[in-house]
Amino acid sequence: MTLIGMLHHRADPLKVRRAYAYSVVAKAEGVNFFYFTPGQVDIKNQTINGKIYENGNWIEKKFPFPDVIYNASYPLTEKGEIIVDYLSEIIPFTSHSVGDKLHVFKQIKKGKSFEQYLIPTNELTKVNRLMKMVHLYPKVIIKPLSGHQGQGIVFIEKEGTEKYRVNEAGKISIYKKQELIEFASHKIQEQEYLVQRFISCQIKSGQVYDLRLHVQKNGEGKWVITAIYPRVGTLGSITSNMGSGGYTCYLDILLKNEFEDSWFDIKKTLEHFSISFATHFDSLYEDVSFDELGIDVGIDENQKLWLFEVNWRPGAPMIFNCELDVARNTVLYAKYLATNSKRNISD
Repeated sequence: MTLIGMLHHRADPLKVRRAYAYSVVAKAEGVNFFYFTPGQVDIKNQTINGKIYENGNWIEKKFPFPDVIYNASYPLTEKGEIIVDYLSEIIPFTSHSVGDKLHVFKQIKKGKSFEQYLIPTNELTKVNRLMKMVHLYPKVIIKPLSGHQGQGIVFIEKEGTEKYRVNEAGKISIYKKQELIEFASHKIQEQEYLVQRFISCQIKSGQVYDLRLHVQKNGEGKWVITAIYPRVGTLGSITSNMGSGGYTCYLDILLKNEFEDSWFDIKKTLEHFSISFATHFDSLYEDVSFDELGIDVGIDENQKLWLFEVNWRPGAPMIFNCELDVARNTVLYAKYLATNSKRNISD
């Protein structure tokens, strides 16, 4: 019977809400499942002091190294990183990083098949790159290469001939050209950024929105759609991220309200794009195979589809009650991975 280990940095699985769902699904699917942290790994004896859910409690037990590891979070210490690196060399991991935003952009551009969906983007290493983008497009955004949940995004648009309107976390400033240059110079020194053309995706109320295409691999190693849902920003916000006060709703409702007679065709386009893009994107990485992606897209006023971001380890909002769907796909894919991967543990 397949043995799956769920690797997390938290010592107590009760503080990891997903752990129970994965344990329940694993039992239903005839898979042995336990929870552990890097500190519980005994490399010398190749055993793990993990926890298994039995009779309403998480019970400590000793396990052999599992057939596959669902790596649900990053290790928080240097020692933890060493252990996780060791495990990843000898045991299949389900999840793999896609890299930062610029790396993802370059991979898709190199792959060509989905290049038409990319937003014009440049790495912001020099201020003149920002000024060129501002000259080319009436509105641009700069965002951290490794940012998440819409944090650190700055919106810039022309205000007349030599002035620029800058929106940073809701704070509006009007800068002259030299002031904008100085502002951007400080930003570049703080951390790595990229600059993009701003694509306007708004519902009729004027609120910005995007669409999250959440896909996973199933028990046959094939991509399936877990959920497609809109994320709508608060009125006046420049991002639609729910971590910044945005909200979600059901896809059909939003599409019917916004696109009327063409809503069904757009829904089918999104569904087709979800699977075809995930399949293509997976092929762009030679050394890893992805288990789950959160693909963020937008639809502009001309109904053109734009690719905003590709995320790994995406979380699904509770409104859709798809936690068990996510867990089932993860467990079944882990079982598939265990069956179709060769472990490198030496005798």
